[in-house]
Amino acid sequence: MSLEQPLGVYVHWPYCARICPYCDFNVVRDRGGSGEALVRAILADLEGHAARLGERQLTSIFFGGGTPSLMRPEDVARVIEAAKRLWPAASDLEVSLEANPTDAESGRFAALATAGVNRLSLGVQSFDDNDLRFLGRNHDAAAARRAVNQAMASFRRVSVDLIYALPGQTAPKWAAALVEVAGLGVEHISPYQLTIEAGTAFDRQVRRGTIKPASDDLGAELYETTQTVLQDAGFEAYEVSNHARGDAARSRHNLIYWRGQDYVGVGPGAHGRLTLADGRYATEAARAIPAYIAQVGRSGMGCDPERLALRERALERLLMGLRTVEGVACTDLEPLSIGAERIADLDGLIRLEGGRLVATAEGRPVLDRVIAELAHAH
Repeated sequence: MSLEQPLGVYVHWPYCARICPYCDFNVVRDRGGSGEALVRAILADLEGHAARLGERQLTSIFFGGGTPSLMRPEDVARVIEAAKRLWPAASDLEVSLEANPTDAESGRFAALATAGVNRLSLGVQSFDDNDLRFLGRNHDAAAARRAVNQAMASFRRVSVDLIYALPGQTAPKWAAALVEVAGLGVEHISPYQLTIEAGTAFDRQVRRGTIKPASDDLGAELYETTQTVLQDAGFEAYEVSNHARGDAARSRHNLIYWRGQDYVGVGPGAHGRLTLADGRYATEAARAIPAYIAQVGRSGMGCDPERLALRERALERLLMGLRTVEGVACTDLEPLSIGAERIADLDGLIRLEGGRLVATAEGRPVLDRVIAELAHAH
């Protein structure tokens, strides 16, 4: 491989101050330890990946979790410097980190910026105190607003995450929330509809009947409200749940996922995708922290890469690429044998454009159904 092959690095930090009732990610409660053993394992895992991959151009680093803003800033700097030493970095390297609003109160944002983070993804979720209590967040609306202001002062780029389709939420209420966040000056907004994931606290409450998920009709109405309000505010929906003010504000790291490019995944449970001389490989690190550290100690990497079959690669390209406004190249989908007849059957939901398959505005809200039909086209 060569510098023509862009590379992203995803770092999973699993610790959280509390576990949110909607979360099904690989997370654990932070008990106040330093995490030094985990940091050392992550650094060794990066070394192991570099030995396998060879030279690539590093275009993005993303710290996700969990709550990576709980990392010691000096440890964040250690990981960034290691990645830049192992792979030549692009001059405009994007270094993103997910953060909770409460971490702005301690002055941690400025320290993370000094460590090398230049893009903050802020998990605000809501600017309504009742909604925040329902979501189990450990900040209130006032703290969320202060955190956005602090992030804007500390980082070159700021993204805000929001959750909608909450109990009692209406389209006018949601529109007002979107207008507020758009007016704060951030350049990227990621609104996600609340989904009830199996095994979460919310899943148990739904089965007990103590909470009721939003209806499909309400979810669709709130989705359309999102598109209208953010478009009017100057944001492009460049992906189903991601809106940016201009191309430069798009998440470079997420585009790596959606475009089927390569990324290294380090940290407990982290996923990766790597193109090697003999094919494309999926990686998934050991999920439990002790198991991950032990795996790195044994083999030099936290994962055992598995080669993807051609159809698996094509399904991934369909699933990820069709979420974006640029769509996916038809040549990437050849193993799925999607014929003109099946595309015609979905007229109005997808279209062919310059050798690419693209979801229309009408198709994006029902993308799961569109993808399911295309995946079984033959």
